[in-house]
Amino acid sequence: MSAETQQRRVVITGLGIVSSLGSDIEQFWQALLKGESGIRRIDEFDVSDLPCQIAGVVRDFDTSEFIPAKNARRMSRVSKYALVAAQKAVADSKLPVPLEDPERVGVYFGTAIGGLEQAEQGIEKMRTMGWTRVNPFVIPSALPNMPTFYVTLHYGAYGPNCTYTAACASGTQSVGEAAHAIRYGKADVVIAGAAEGMIERYTLAGFANMRAIPTNFNDEPERASRPFDAKREGFVFSEGAAFLVLESLEHAQQRKAKIYAELSGYACSNDAYHVAAPDPTAAGATRTMDWAIKDAGIRPEQINYINAHGTSTLANDLTETMAIKKLFGEYAYKIPISSTKSMIGHAMGGSGAVEAVVCALSIDRGKIHGTINYEYPDPELDLDYVTDGMRDLNLEYVMSNSFGLGGQNACIVLHKIK
Repeated sequence: MSAETQQRRVVITGLGIVSSLGSDIEQFWQALLKGESGIRRIDEFDVSDLPCQIAGVVRDFDTSEFIPAKNARRMSRVSKYALVAAQKAVADSKLPVPLEDPERVGVYFGTAIGGLEQAEQGIEKMRTMGWTRVNPFVIPSALPNMPTFYVTLHYGAYGPNCTYTAACASGTQSVGEAAHAIRYGKADVVIAGAAEGMIERYTLAGFANMRAIPTNFNDEPERASRPFDAKREGFVFSEGAAFLVLESLEHAQQRKAKIYAELSGYACSNDAYHVAAPDPTAAGATRTMDWAIKDAGIRPEQINYINAHGTSTLANDLTETMAIKKLFGEYAYKIPISSTKSMIGHAMGGSGAVEAVVCALSIDRGKIHGTINYEYPDPELDLDYVTDGMRDLNLEYVMSNSFGLGGQNACIVLHKIK
C-alpha cells in the first residue's frame, strides 16, 4: 500500500438522524440548542409495574416515504430506524443515486443488540402458540447485521460491509472504522452509522435491577438524565439512529459536495477489567482518547470541545472526568464539555453515531449545545460541562467519546476544513 493511499483524508458530507427529539436534522439541532428534552413517559406498552417508566422513545416515526409497506412488516425497529436515517444522510450529501461506482461504496453499521423485539416476539409465540406459528423471518429480522443488509440492498453498495457490536461504543467504532476504510483505500465512500431499538419491558427490568437507570423521575421524565450532576442516578434508555456519509476528500471535492468536517482521528480499546463497570483508574478511556489524538496528528491542547459519553451514571461520569484530567492536565479545565444524552437519553449502540452527527454540526455551525439538568455540583466533577446553555465557538478540533459495557472504548476526532 502506497504512502499516498495511507494519507487519504476523510470528510463528512451527509447527515441523517432518527431520535427522540425528531427525525429532521434541523429540527433535532435546534432542539439541542434550546435545551429541549426528548425523554417522556413510555405509553407504547404497560410500564405501571416497572421501577423505571420513562425513555427517549422515537415518536411520530413514519416509514411510508422510505420503506415499502411489505418490507417494513418484515423489519425490526432497529432496521427501520437505520434505513430511514441512512436515506436521510445520503439525500443530505447529494450523493448520486444510483451509485456511480458501487464497488467503491461501503456500508458500516453499529448496534449493541439488533432486532431485540423480533426475537422476543418469536420466543413468545413459540411458548404460547407452538412452533408452527413462529414467523419464518424471525431469525433474520433479529440479526444485528440486518440493518447493514437493508442499507446495502437499498443502494446496491458492493463495497466493504461491516457490522460492529461493541455495546455503547458501537456507533463510534462503526464511524471510525469506516473512516479507516477510506483512509487506506478500500472505499471512496462509506455510508456509516448506528441504531438501537431495544426499549422493552425486560430490558427496562434488567437495567433497573442493575441499578443503571433512574427510578425516581417517573413523574418528571425531562429531569431524569442529568450527566455530571451530584444527584444523577443512571442513564435514561432511548432509541434511534444516525448515519453519516463519509468520503475521501478528493472524491468530495470532485463532485463539489458540501463538507461538514474532516474525520481526522480514531481509536478503540478495551479496559479488560469488568463486564459492566468501567476501570476505576480510567486507564482505558485515557488511552483511547490519547490514541485518537495521536491518530489525528495533533497535540491534546488543540482539542477545543469534547462531546462526552456523559451517560448520567455515577461511575461513568466520574471515570470520564478522571480520564480527561489525566490526559489534558490543567488544560482540561479550559475545554468545554457537553453531553447530548442529557436531552435525548442513551441510545446504547446508536449513541456514538448520533454524537458524531452533533460534532459535525457543531463544527459546521460554530455552536455547541449545553448540558441540561445540571443542578447540584459534584465536587469530584469540576470541569466545564457547559451548563449555561448554547455557546458560540469557532471550533477547530472536537472529540467524541463512547465507553461501553464489556470495557469497550472508542473515540473520534473531527477537524474543521479550512
